[in-house]
Amino acid sequence: MRGTMIYAPGDIRFETLDDPKILNPADAIIRTAVTCVCGSDLWPYRGLEPTDEPHPMGHEYVGFVEEVGPGVTSVKPGQFVIGSFATSDNTCANCRNGFQSNCLHREFMSTCQADYVRIPNAQGSLVATDGVPGEELWPGLLAVSDVMGTGWWAADAAEVKPGSTAVVVGDGAVGLCAVIAAKEMGAERIIAMSRHTSRQKLAREFGATDIVAERGDEGVERIKELTGGIGADSVLECVGTGEAMQQALRSARPGGNVGFVGVPHDVAIDGQELFFSHVGLRGGPAPVRRYLPDLIGLVQSGRIDPGKVFDLTLPLDEVAEGYRAMDERRAIKALLKP
Repeated sequence: MRGTMIYAPGDIRFETLDDPKILNPADAIIRTAVTCVCGSDLWPYRGLEPTDEPHPMGHEYVGFVEEVGPGVTSVKPGQFVIGSFATSDNTCANCRNGFQSNCLHREFMSTCQADYVRIPNAQGSLVATDGVPGEELWPGLLAVSDVMGTGWWAADAAEVKPGSTAVVVGDGAVGLCAVIAAKEMGAERIIAMSRHTSRQKLAREFGATDIVAERGDEGVERIKELTGGIGADSVLECVGTGEAMQQALRSARPGGNVGFVGVPHDVAIDGQELFFSHVGLRGGPAPVRRYLPDLIGLVQSGRIDPGKVFDLTLPLDEVAEGYRAMDERRAIKALLKP
């Protein structure tokens, strides 16, 4: 098969690789319908995470089941399935508590920008649709496997409630999906922090009521101005930098909550400041599997369309251009078609 490898920062190659095989009873092999480049893939691409040796890339996927191991009864060959970037058995104590991304048997996906993919823990990880959805729905369902599920977790962790004010820090695919989530959870006012016109437009289409272009202390001050000097009920941090985290924590009102889902890089939290702020903080890898059935339903019913975050579509063999376009901010998110 063909698949994506990273050799060094900025060095993405599309190569012939060994076909995946069933290695464990709970494995499945899927044929990729569509996949994509994630914002978190840019960390190693930019050299902000080490690449000690060449390795495959990609953790977002939807596709057709080709083969299942003897322990898989939840899906069968021919079905169209969606899974999470973090696989789970969906039966351990952590899974039963709703944190499937911390499953005791978790494996993070990392080989999905390819023609075929082995899915560990397929019995608990994969959710099949009723029949094969129309191709127009594939981008939205692909978004559910990570960015929409992660945006939903940001809103959930920040305890967005009906009638509340929510601030979304970050205008990438996760941040834009977090706007969708905040709206679905009933936020009355949704403030998107963005400096890019095209992303501001999509944020408003998704439900943002206000746009704040300022960052850092100026951004915090602007949020305070918009909220009567108090701060927001919920802040959704969807970036992962130290600046974004500080902006999020200082934009929340006393008693408010921050949900942080951006993978942290050089993030340090002042314990004294957090203690006296009365701001709640929760985050981590999104438990996408918890939300999959509901989010799939919302996409298939047409209620939400997170697939709009894909503003660049490329053949899978042009994956390197997808990375370049996202790195240069010429694209929000690149969809890849085998």
